[in-house]
Parts: sequence; C-alpha cells; structure tokens
Amino acid sequence: MNVKTGSYLICRSLRCVRSLRCRGQRQSASQPPKHVKRSEKTGFSPEATSKYDWIGPPDRLSNLRPIRYHIPENETPLERKLRHLRQETEDWSHEFWTNQNFTFSKKKEEYVRSQLSAKGLSERDDDGRKRTLSSEEMAVFYKHFLDQNITRHASYNREWYRRNFTITLLMARVALHNTWRTLTGQTRGTGREKGKTT
Repeated sequence: MNVKTGSYLICRSLRCVRSLRCRGQRQSASQPPKHVKRSEKTGFSPEATSKYDWIGPPDRLSNLRPIRYHIPENETPLERKLRHLRQETEDWSHEFWTNQNFTFSKKKEEYVRSQLSAKGLSERDDDGRKRTLSSEEMAVFYKHFLDQNITRHASYNREWYRRNFTITLLMARVALHNTWRTLTGQTRGTGREKGKTT
C-alpha cells in the first residue's frame, strides 16, 4: 500500500468515526446502536483496480476490523457463494460483538456506581476525576458477567466454528476448481456476464 492510499484510508476512517459519533449522540444511551448496513459502517473503499481483500481500521463498537472482499472480474458461482458466506459471517460476528460490548459497558458502569454508592462515595473525587475500583473489586464483576453470559458465548463459539468450517471447505473447493481449470486449460466462467453480480 502506498502513502497516498494509506492517507486516504485514514481520512475515510476518521470521517466514518465522526459520523458515527454524531449519530450516537442522538440515540438513547440505554439502547445499543442501531445497525446500519456493513458497507455504510466501513467508511473505506478499495480502488476499482485492486485485486486483493482490504482490511479496515477496527470498528469502534465491535472492535472488529471490517473487510472489503475483492470481487474477481469473472467470479464463478462457487467463488460468489464463498464471498457471500464470508461477508455474512463477518456481519453476524460484528452484530454479536457490538451488542456484547454495549451490554458489558452498561453493566460495568452500573456495577461501579453501585459499589461506589455502597462505600458512600460519589462518581467523581474532589478534583473532578472519575473514581475507579480496585482490580480485585473489578474481578468480581468480570467473573459475574462471564458466568451470566456463558451460554451466549458458548453458542457464539459453536456457530463461529460451524461457519468457519464451512468457509474452509468452500475455500478448498474453490482452490481445487481453480487448479483443475488451470490444468485442463479451461477459461474462467463468466458469472458477471449473466447478470449475477452482487
């Protein structure tokens, strides 16, 4: 990646973060952010001539890096199926972690407030700094939060493994198909010519 492309990506990602902050200020603090289309969230776009997947800066809500998948000029139906499954998996994971991180932050703030009020302390000290709890006190919260969400995390992990196993099998099929096509001298199928682009 050259300097021009890098600076372009940084500027685009900063614009995206600013727009998300503006949207977030209008929303209620008690509800997770509304989900917009993944393509609207990423805020970066690869050049039209790019032949590679592009990975963007971490999303401020889910902490996951968005990926823009390269679409080959003559994408086969199998390659299209693989790309769609990878994108669906990324969107699914983004939504899960956005909700999970929002819930975690909300519960953490509630726990800190309740612990401080139990000690008879305000949220801020005399100098106006936000009070914090010790690591031992926070460890109690972390364990409690993980215990409460164990089934949710376990089901996420099962689904994540299932999806990634399917993606791996599809990638193997695409690689075998491309190898066979190269060995037999076949030309690429033209799925785009049939009007099946997405």
